[in-house]
Amino acid sequence: MLLRSCWKSRHKNSSGPCWIQPGLAALLWLCVTQLGCGSGAVGETKSVVQKDAEFDVTYNDTVTSENQTIYAFNHTVSRNRTEGVRVSVDVLSQGLESPILFVVRQKQAVLSFQVPLILRGLYQRKYPYNHVGRTLCQPPTRALSETQYFFVDVSTLSSQGTNFQLRVSRVESFTLQTDKKFSFTASPSQPQYFKYVFPDGVDTVIVKVNSDMNFPCSVMSIQDIQCPVYDLDNNVAFIGMYQTMTKKGAITVQRKDFPSNSFYVVVVVKTEDEACGGPLRFYPLRPDELIDAGNRSKILDVVVTPAINSKVYVMGMLFCLGIFFSFYLLTFLVACLDNKRVNKKRELFPNPADMSPAETGKTPASPYEYGSFADNGSTLSSEAITDSATSTDNNYGYMGQEPFKRRPILNHLHHIAVRIERSLDSVGRSRQESLSSVEEDDYDTLDDINSDKNIVRTKKFLCVSDLARKDKRVLSKKYQIYFWNISTIAVFYALPVIQLVITYQTVVNVTGNQDICYYNFLCAHPLGALSAFNNILSNLGYVMLGLLFLLIVLKRDIVHNRAMVRNDLNALECGIPKHFGLFYAMGTALMMEGLLSACYHVCPNYTNFQFDTSFMYMIAGLCMLKLYQKRHPDINASAYTAYACLAAVIFFSVLGVVFGKGNTVFWIIFSVIHILATLLLSTQLYYMGRWRLDSGVLRRMVYIIYTDSIRQCSGPMYIDRMVLLVMGNIVNWSLAAYGLIERPNDFASYLLAIAICNLLLYFAFYIIMKLRSGERIKCLALVCILFTAVVWGFALYFFFQGLSTWQKTPAESREHNRDCILLLFFDDHDIWHFLSSIAMFGSFLVLLTMDDDLDTVQRDKIYVF
Repeated sequence: MLLRSCWKSRHKNSSGPCWIQPGLAALLWLCVTQLGCGSGAVGETKSVVQKDAEFDVTYNDTVTSENQTIYAFNHTVSRNRTEGVRVSVDVLSQGLESPILFVVRQKQAVLSFQVPLILRGLYQRKYPYNHVGRTLCQPPTRALSETQYFFVDVSTLSSQGTNFQLRVSRVESFTLQTDKKFSFTASPSQPQYFKYVFPDGVDTVIVKVNSDMNFPCSVMSIQDIQCPVYDLDNNVAFIGMYQTMTKKGAITVQRKDFPSNSFYVVVVVKTEDEACGGPLRFYPLRPDELIDAGNRSKILDVVVTPAINSKVYVMGMLFCLGIFFSFYLLTFLVACLDNKRVNKKRELFPNPADMSPAETGKTPASPYEYGSFADNGSTLSSEAITDSATSTDNNYGYMGQEPFKRRPILNHLHHIAVRIERSLDSVGRSRQESLSSVEEDDYDTLDDINSDKNIVRTKKFLCVSDLARKDKRVLSKKYQIYFWNISTIAVFYALPVIQLVITYQTVVNVTGNQDICYYNFLCAHPLGALSAFNNILSNLGYVMLGLLFLLIVLKRDIVHNRAMVRNDLNALECGIPKHFGLFYAMGTALMMEGLLSACYHVCPNYTNFQFDTSFMYMIAGLCMLKLYQKRHPDINASAYTAYACLAAVIFFSVLGVVFGKGNTVFWIIFSVIHILATLLLSTQLYYMGRWRLDSGVLRRMVYIIYTDSIRQCSGPMYIDRMVLLVMGNIVNWSLAAYGLIERPNDFASYLLAIAICNLLLYFAFYIIMKLRSGERIKCLALVCILFTAVVWGFALYFFFQGLSTWQKTPAESREHNRDCILLLFFDDHDIWHFLSSIAMFGSFLVLLTMDDDLDTVQRDKIYVF
């Protein structure tokens, strides 16, 4: 009646105002939009019918452009009880010229929608829905109990009568209960949302939505209690936190983010499945063509569970610190026991460190029979030859483990000669080391007059003394460059990474888009601005154990330098030459792996995965270089060459992530480069660095294979090296073939697998050749090897659990999410971080200690392999 009077006053006096009560402002809006009230033109007469309506009653009616129906509802709202109200509409007519407009007017909100509801998908494709269901938002009330009114206005511009059904009902279980599962059905035109109120004593909860159906794709959202509620596919991302899902979805919600201590859980089914990795629908034939969406209903269930409290955070941090501090304690105890053993040995067998083996009456211990090397490569030291020549019946001495005798006078003269020789060597060494501008390329200390380096390095059996002729100070500086270079790389690499991940985390927190980061949402514990603090904390082991390894190396470096200062013959002439630069670089790389892995886990996704793998490539490369350096100190690669090669590996890693997925051309190019690099490196290793790498290398390789192998049918000169290189080529060619055929999506992990396979192959070869050469492995190194192998096995088990994967869509990745398994705080991937950091630390200790048995063996009796 009010609208009718409004219309009559407007019709009689078109220039006069249409007065209306302020409390019915929404009717004024309806008058203006539907009847033309307040406009200059005179609209057509429209009859308005208002009906008192009731809940849970289905109203069948017809609407045309000439009539409008208003359904008036009322219900009692209590402050201590929240009831949901749902409006369901069906349009029974087909082929409508104009849709029906439904406007729901509430006390503090207006909700409007048309039926058929047109929802747009990718490329603006249109999907009509004739059945629409919407839940009305529930504004908070201050009164203990009050009656609220709302109206449903139905109108259309179609001149033909349109049949529709209207039903308003109360939503059962609109307020979710803690730890109580609730099932419901949703579709694109019938979204659902529910309210949750934080109970006393609970500050953080995890909202879990599950379904047995992969598709249709859906979205879950957490929104504050306000009107309107954004519950359609085209507006659900406007506010709050949201994520796409297929079977699983989980969002951690904190009380501090919601001042009302409550929030809405909104579930929307998308019109298309591309966001969840589903098939891409066909293009419409015409831009205005409507596409039948089919049946896209989805059955889901929602449950809200309390998250962990502050005590669990504290226990998790203490557990993490306790594990790795125990390694510091264990290292301290081992060091104390070792010092006690050394001191006791000195007391029982006094043997001044600055006395030569001849002065003590002993040669450096070399009790080994070198297997296949014994008949060709063994050479005795000058002291041993002298002792053998002067041996008689009644005095003492040792030749290896065999006693021999020598005359007292000759023995005394021999001691004097050795002392003089030592003094001259010491003076020469001091003068040489006093040079301030000694560089590796200035001169070569190899005695070319007596033996050319080409001849030495191509002997059938080389000793370490043959490849350790360069000045020790020059080599020490050469290998220290590894440490300084990786430190510089770490600074320039880490700072932009930290800045980038902070930006990622800020974007996630501001936009609420949780599809940006690939967490294990079922075990992602936030702390401050960080969304998954536990994944970051678990990387602490890399940093702490990397620092511990640096301290261990520093101790060995100090002990070795002290021995060099007092001219200890064992340090000067025995054992594997001690160069610690690569060890320092390895420890730094382990620490940087922890830092960059933590940065990656701030927001893991496919665009920053190389942060987690870059220093893994460096660790694998540095370990291989260290293994090679042990027996080839003079000809090991320089730091600049090594890091340039590692930079090329990282470059290909980035290219593979960006272009490698399904790109046949990229995989062909990479496989060819992989095979060629394997061949060139094999040639360089086989000829001990005496092979020129230039444009004619391939031609020379073919020529040598033809002349030495095919035409003469002769076997390889260096059988052991050839066995290693043949096995290495087989492995690498197989990996290249696998990549070319399978073309794995995770190119970075594939590249890392290549590096690890080559490292393991070379390490196994080193151990086998060491044992085959008659050398032994000390107890500490053996314990480290066995312990590291066991830990690596368990670590890889947890790594392959695959709790998330950036190779798929975020929704598909969440299908792999699982609950925490350790202290309610750490998941499988966190355990991988713990175990892999321990395993890497153990691997480094193996490299550091595996040749300790050679510390008293002269270098001309240590074989190169």
